[in-house]
Amino acid sequence: MAETNAPTGLSRIFARKSVAQIMSENDKSELKRTLGPVNLVLLGIGCIIGAGIFVRTGNAAALHAGPAVMLSFVVAGFVCALAGLCYAELSSTLPVAGSAYTYSYTTLGEFAAWIMGALLLLEYGLAASVVAVGWSGYVVSLLGDFHLIIPPEFTGPMNHAKTLADGTVITTVFNVPAFLVTLVLACLLTIGISESAQVNNIIVAIKVSVIVAFIVIGGYKVLTNLPELSQNWVPFIPENEGEGKFGIEGVLRAASIVFFAYIGFEAVSTAGQEAKNPKRDMPIGIIGSLMVCTILYMLVAAVLTMMINYKELNVPDPVAVAVDSLGPQWAWFAMTIKAGAIIGLTSVILVLMYGQTRIFYAMARDGLLPRVFSRVHPKFQTPWINTLVVGVIVAFAAGMFDINVLGDVTSVGTLAAFAIVCLSVIWLRQARPDLPRGFKVPLYPILPILGILSCCALIFTVEKKVLIFFVQFLIGATAIYFVYGMWNSKLGKGETVTGHEPPANELPHKID
Repeated sequence: MAETNAPTGLSRIFARKSVAQIMSENDKSELKRTLGPVNLVLLGIGCIIGAGIFVRTGNAAALHAGPAVMLSFVVAGFVCALAGLCYAELSSTLPVAGSAYTYSYTTLGEFAAWIMGALLLLEYGLAASVVAVGWSGYVVSLLGDFHLIIPPEFTGPMNHAKTLADGTVITTVFNVPAFLVTLVLACLLTIGISESAQVNNIIVAIKVSVIVAFIVIGGYKVLTNLPELSQNWVPFIPENEGEGKFGIEGVLRAASIVFFAYIGFEAVSTAGQEAKNPKRDMPIGIIGSLMVCTILYMLVAAVLTMMINYKELNVPDPVAVAVDSLGPQWAWFAMTIKAGAIIGLTSVILVLMYGQTRIFYAMARDGLLPRVFSRVHPKFQTPWINTLVVGVIVAFAAGMFDINVLGDVTSVGTLAAFAIVCLSVIWLRQARPDLPRGFKVPLYPILPILGILSCCALIFTVEKKVLIFFVQFLIGATAIYFVYGMWNSKLGKGETVTGHEPPANELPHKID
């Protein structure tokens, strides 16, 4: 039940949903509890694999870490594990939809929840744009294998210099493939998808098979040509050039880039209302998917930087570049890898866009966003206006901006969100020590505090212009809260939150 006495004055920004209230909203859900730990691990793997391995690894290696990008994955994996443990505790204590947004609303208060919602726009929305740009790169490469050429001017961001294979330098106008795939998928999400969870399992199997095949065949290529290819690892950590370019500083800078690759595990927490035994299964899903994907990332990074000199990997499709180097006799394998990457990236775009619409849906239901974002289509039973708005935002971002800028902003937003999650664990332990917890962060409070500090440390490794944009974004988000959200909040008015989640035909495990 909602609070009967509405908070007044500035106390409204610290107003919190009670645990009993969110549990009540959770009990109203019509979603079926059908997901076990294996499904949840596969859900996490399904979202994690794709964006990082197929897209951002090459950028991190080429621009900042060189072959030592493997160490960057270790650093990012460690930071992510700290956040993952905090997510596991919160998801086992508050097994409800809304993910980090709901956690913040219950612990730190309404304003913190609003800021979290803004950060999740970067974590989900812009991440979908990054993956769409990577998808475009692999599609262009695969079509090129069949001698179908998209004019290169329409395969990159606005006003961006691009060097072609023959040395010609052109200026790209707009990334048309990335723009179109996002709009198509937004329309697909609007209509709704009613496939079973087995679809996700099949796509995950395809992606994992592609990655394992790349590791095995690429590893064989490396071992049979070790004297020659080992030179690509010399030096393993290139000399520091300043401003986050190589050296130990570059390894840490690259860690903030590849951190982008780990955002998938958080999607497991959005399925809290569908887990058979959330207090047991959700920590398994989060930590299990994180461990599997960390190992795969490091192996791919090792093979990739050994096969191709790191200086040549500043592309949206680094794995495609690597498999093309195998020679014409491996053309079938190269096309298979690219096709698998395209399938995998398509599913990731869907899941990320789904996650963004769900956050907007929850915020609109709470009154923090206009009600139109929670309006469900009478026929398709999906939040259709919400989905189309998200699709347009993601599409234009993918078409207009450089993948490195998009990725950096996404990483900063994600790191900030994870820091708030760690802080939420500390607050909830102090405020409600009586709550039953299916999982507890070990070494409390050391690990949550370390999670906050490590997330903040990685944030400050990014370029100054990205930090400036991030601060401006937060200022704009804060202004919108005080102009609209604060005055329309249902909790602030003492109203009961009503409405159900849209039916299960649009759940993430059904589309990834």
